[in-house]
Amino acid sequence: MTTSNQQQLGSTLWDIADKLRGSMNADDFRDYMLSFLFLRYLSDNYETATRKELGKDYPAIPAGDSRVPLALWYAKNQADIPEFEKQMRRKVHYVIQPQHLWSSIASLARTQSGDLLSTLQAGFKYIETESFESTFQGLFSEINLGSDKLGRTYTDRNTKLCGIIQKIAEGLAEFSTDIDALGDAYEYLIGQFAAGSGKKAGEFYTPQQISDILSAIVTLDSQEPKTGPRKRLDSVLDFACGSGSLLLNIRKRINKAGGTIGKIFGQENNITTYNLARMNMLLHGVKDSEFEIYHGDTLLNEWDILRELNPAKKPTFDTVVANPPFSLRWEPTDALADDVRFKSHGLAPKSAADFAFLLHGFHFLKEQGVMAIILPHGVLFRGGAEERIRTKLLKDGHIDTVIGLPANLFYSTGIPVCILVLKKCKKPDDVLFINAAEHFEKGKRQNRLLDAHIAKIVETYQFRKEEERYSRRVSMDEIARNDFNLNISRYISTAVQEDEIDLAATHGQLGQIESAIQKAKTKHNEFLKELGLPPLP
Repeated sequence: MTTSNQQQLGSTLWDIADKLRGSMNADDFRDYMLSFLFLRYLSDNYETATRKELGKDYPAIPAGDSRVPLALWYAKNQADIPEFEKQMRRKVHYVIQPQHLWSSIASLARTQSGDLLSTLQAGFKYIETESFESTFQGLFSEINLGSDKLGRTYTDRNTKLCGIIQKIAEGLAEFSTDIDALGDAYEYLIGQFAAGSGKKAGEFYTPQQISDILSAIVTLDSQEPKTGPRKRLDSVLDFACGSGSLLLNIRKRINKAGGTIGKIFGQENNITTYNLARMNMLLHGVKDSEFEIYHGDTLLNEWDILRELNPAKKPTFDTVVANPPFSLRWEPTDALADDVRFKSHGLAPKSAADFAFLLHGFHFLKEQGVMAIILPHGVLFRGGAEERIRTKLLKDGHIDTVIGLPANLFYSTGIPVCILVLKKCKKPDDVLFINAAEHFEKGKRQNRLLDAHIAKIVETYQFRKEEERYSRRVSMDEIARNDFNLNISRYISTAVQEDEIDLAATHGQLGQIESAIQKAKTKHNEFLKELGLPPLP
């Protein structure tokens, strides 16, 4: 499917969503819409696998029969079902009953069947609790099909769902829905729902433009970025992964460069967003053996695989990326003060967990790895505990680049943000500052970074270019003289120098103008005299 068709599919589905949600909150409707799209993907993938598994035994549908082929096979081969499902669990790692497949559900919707709601409820429950051989239980756990938001009675809810699913099915039928197309449509819808979610969007969505910058930076060779994209990343971690878009962007960039990526790791504290991330991975063709998304609190380090205290066994990652909540209030306890992640640098203040998130990710970065994190500008200059953490990171040579971005790029906040690039073993004994704050296209609601703006940032980082009023390499001595304050305006002035004024020349020009005025006035008075009118004073 072409890019334009993929975008058109997303646009078509968004138009459907916008018309059908009515008075329902966009966040609530998002979860229904995306879950149905995911059920379509699971069903297509499963039916393709069953067709391959059954071969010549895969049944053809008689004329006038509305059942799916797998339902016919189940009806004729009752004794073989357990072995067949065991085989499917081994091959695709999940099972969907024939009556729960998307084509069956869409048929119920098309005929306005009163059984649609109960069938969907049973199908989601089966997928959540019994279907997956792997660790994807609970994928639909946040989708409440009995919610009053769909209607007050069973009949009302059933009717509403029939309308939604029928329209989605009709929209999808217009397009070839391969994995890439469905994945891109899913991403498009996430972005559109984020646009209408205000501050809540920050919980699950990193704008694509910023995701492009981060993914471009971390996929370059950490020690020799001039050589271009890496051909292999063994592991990637996003410890505040939201819907997983940033992780997928990194994977896409590595694959596009002809490279390979090992395992993808993500962590997300919001249960609904956690489920979105897992669906998003599968929808983009990432096998369940190729990624691991954990639901839990990053600051409390609730993920068992990251709690290894033996340094020799501690998991580390080639690349760490994150767009954590900005200036989140947290509770830095005495126990956390002794936590290996924070012990050498100190705890971030209660008022802002920004550096706590940064230190968490940095702790798990490989020695030759690269980390890029989005943070509010306050981390660059705030005092107290944050100043102490920032100073140690700088003295230890870990802060590589500071990138200032324009304001109003995010749906969740209008404040300008920065990207900090960190390395444990960086070569240059300076910090690269990039001030891209004034390079954007103004939009009605959000400002936008164009491809040229993104390319300029990435190229400046890659080659550590210096450009007046845009980028500069600053020595550690100069940073130390500024008390380790990283406020970008201290190092890069964006003020345009005014042209010098030649007072003598200006005086001469004024004299000429005065003379011309006097001549025009004299001539004008001559005309007035001829007309018998009083002259101008």
